[in-house]
Amino acid sequence: MVESTLVTGSTSRYAPPDAYLPQPWIALIAEATGHIFYWNPESNITQYEKPLPLPPIGPGSLHELPAAPPPSRSSEPKEIQQATFAAAIEAYKKQHEVTVLGENVPAPLLSFEAAEFPIALLGELQKAGFSSPTPIQAQSWPIAMQSKDVVAVAKTGSGKTLGYLVPAFLHLASHRNNSRKGPTALVLAPTRELVMQIHDECAKFGTSSDIVGTCLYGGAPKGPQLRDIERGVDIAIATPGRLNDFLEGRKVSLKQVSYLVLDEADRMLDMGFEPQIRKIVENTSPQRQTLMYTATWPRKVRRMAADFLSNPVQVSIGNVDEFTANKAITQHVEVVESCEKQRRLVEMLRSQEKGSRIIIFCSTKRACDTLTRCLGHEFGAAAIHGDKSQDERESVLSHFRNGRTPVLVATDVAARGLDVKDIRVVVNYDFPSGIDHYVHRIGRTGRGGATGVAYTLFSTKDGKYANALIKILEGANQIVLPELRDMASSGGGSLHD
Repeated sequence: MVESTLVTGSTSRYAPPDAYLPQPWIALIAEATGHIFYWNPESNITQYEKPLPLPPIGPGSLHELPAAPPPSRSSEPKEIQQATFAAAIEAYKKQHEVTVLGENVPAPLLSFEAAEFPIALLGELQKAGFSSPTPIQAQSWPIAMQSKDVVAVAKTGSGKTLGYLVPAFLHLASHRNNSRKGPTALVLAPTRELVMQIHDECAKFGTSSDIVGTCLYGGAPKGPQLRDIERGVDIAIATPGRLNDFLEGRKVSLKQVSYLVLDEADRMLDMGFEPQIRKIVENTSPQRQTLMYTATWPRKVRRMAADFLSNPVQVSIGNVDEFTANKAITQHVEVVESCEKQRRLVEMLRSQEKGSRIIIFCSTKRACDTLTRCLGHEFGAAAIHGDKSQDERESVLSHFRNGRTPVLVATDVAARGLDVKDIRVVVNYDFPSGIDHYVHRIGRTGRGGATGVAYTLFSTKDGKYANALIKILEGANQIVLPELRDMASSGGGSLHD
């Protein structure tokens, strides 16, 4: 078997293109030896012999695959094989902008088979149509599977949910506690929408492993949630507010929690949940494993990580020192007067392909409802915000997902936690109250390797954000209009100054 030991300083470069090389093989040149070698990023096989085309793997054959990649047929010395593997790993990290900080960090798992997951879990991943782990999964899985604490810094849409759920399933398989005495795994997330979506993923991929979960969130009756806890759950997925209510009322015990996830930690802090989070964490096992997932890495999140995690390994995808937008999203910023925004929005919507899923963000609930009334008949729009009941919100999201109402008008309640595939366009009808919220909003599109488009109607009252917005646009190689630069140089004010 190809050794997974990394050789410090090993680098590689791409070999000249070879039209006869079968997909997904990549030809690389090891700098240390000058040898050309071949790497399959899906199966994580490296070899010196040029690969021959293989017959495709048909549906249902995943269970017949080996648990780990077959041994390389290379006759090269073990040291060269190690250098070759290390070069392939470094090439993968460079390609996907993976940065790892920590001690004794294992190499990323570039295929599901290399992870040696249980057959039932592999089957669920196959049924879901996944061909290989995302970068955050590939690097965080082997770390979490060693029971290390993890800080993962990655944008939304990176596959982070399975990044922490899969190790949670493996943890639960080896920690069979009495579920009626409280959960063993706990996931905290900022919004009820996100909690429900995580629970759906847990049910989809964990049921075959006999894992029982529940979700706890405000805005819904407490009775059914408490009955789930009384019947016994292995994993609880909760908003800090509702879980803290149950904790204060002594309705749930967290003493068995030995696997804790803080999802969207930056957002939870922005929403003022820090006191509740600290109380919850204090009630979990001191010997727990903790994983923190965050889209940004500001000082307050670093402080929380220092308080809650023990010698964590930090895995980052992309640049964590600067707040950046997904480069797969084409950003269009138009400087317009407030009175012109609705007319311009209608023009944008009419130019889109019919049936495209579109999210429009407004700053207030009233603006949401007003705009929805104006757009509803022609474009099939519906509103979602904090004044909607849970049933109303679930109904609106269901109709948005199935295309019955392809246009969703939302406040920032949906900027995080809303996970709907194939959102083509995001529109910032009103600019948000911070550049980080702007990045989170447009991150609803361009997910999972897809491209997306974001439109922003930028008016005079938004002038104080002009400089920060220009930095985001330039960082993602987007066009910056002269009118926006003029506004930035004047510090905001009238468009006609």
